[in-house]
Order: sequence, then structure tokens, then C-alpha cells
Amino acid sequence: MAKTKAAGEVAQRVAQGTAASPTTSATPAGQTDPEQRAKLVEAINQVFALFRLNFHNQFYAAYSDSEQLNLIKRLWLETLVEFSPDVILRGAKHAIETSEYLPTLNRMRESCQHCLVSQGVPSPRAAYLEACDKPSPKHEQQWTHPIVYFAGRDSDWFFLANNPEAKTWPVFEKHYQGYLLRLSRGECFELPEVAELPKPETAPMTDEQRQNALAALREEVGL
Repeated sequence: MAKTKAAGEVAQRVAQGTAASPTTSATPAGQTDPEQRAKLVEAINQVFALFRLNFHNQFYAAYSDSEQLNLIKRLWLETLVEFSPDVILRGAKHAIETSEYLPTLNRMRESCQHCLVSQGVPSPRAAYLEACDKPSPKHEQQWTHPIVYFAGRDSDWFFLANNPEAKTWPVFEKHYQGYLLRLSRGECFELPEVAELPKPETAPMTDEQRQNALAALREEVGL
């Protein structure tokens, strides 16, 4: 009974936050590009099609009501909006390959994160700790991935170093999730080049010059 009530409350919140529609055509938060939104909608539909094929009995037991399924699709769309369609599909395949049970939304997020981490991208939490722990100057350090540096830079290094985690973590996470979204859409990032120190303009002394300089020094000090 409690589970049914909780599910109903979730569905009600989703319905209030999005326009009524029988499909997953709702505009997810942060998405303004119609073409990208359409691709995300299609990816979510493909994910549930994969789940239906691979978890047939579990799928129909969990999503027996079509109206409820549409609400759940819209909830997934809003929650997974930070990932690209490609990452979402790869996340679904990873979830299918690593579990015998129908994935939950939380499990799906973890699978999408896994697909990014497999490409050398740390989780938001690991990225936050890395950004806080790296010594200064930050731009001269070795980073797990460039977006960790950029998220820290945008959060302000002084702010991260001089405020409690409860205040700095939400700011960093917001910036990092933004870079994750851009990365998942195919954007590339490179760390700024570290300027090399100029080489000394004076050439090293020859043996003869060193001997002359030593002789002059001895004469000067009276040796």
C-alpha cells in the first residue's frame, strides 16, 4: 500500500511539472534544442523497448499500465537529460548486461555514469575531491580529465578552498554536470598550455673566461 502511494505521489509530481501528453515529448529541464530533445525522447523510447525485450515478464509486471509507463518515461527523460542519447543507450546496454533484473532509474544513472567513467571521466564526487585537493597553481597540475579543472575554475578556486563542503559542493556539481553534458554531446576539452619559462639569454662561460674571472676575483680580495 505504501509503495502504491509513493508511486502515485511521484507520478503526480511529474504530471504537475510537465504538460499532459501520452508520449515522452515533454521538454526536459535545460533542453531548448528541439532536435536534441527529439533525439533524447527517441533514446528513452529505445531504452524501454530494450528493457521490454530483455526483461519481458518483469517489464509487464512493473509497467502494466500504459499511462503510468508514459509518466515514468517522462521522469526518466528529465532525470537523464544530462547525458547524450548515445550515452543513454550504452548505459541501458550496460545495465542489461550486468543485471538479471529490470533496472531502476538510479541503476540507469549509474550505468550512464559508468559509460563516461570508462572513457576516463571521473564521477562528480571524485571530480570534486580532486579539484579541492590539487595544489596551486592549478593549471600546472595533472588532471584526470580536463573538465575537472574547468569545473573547478568556474566554481572559483578561492571559493572552493575557503568555504565548507556544504556550500562548495552544490556549486561545483552544477558546473561539472554542465561540462558532462557538453562532453557527452561530443565536445572536446583541452587543458590550457603551461607557459614555459624563458631560457636564460646569457651563454655559459668558457674555461678561459672562468679562469680570467677567478684570477680577477683573487686579485680583488688580495689572494
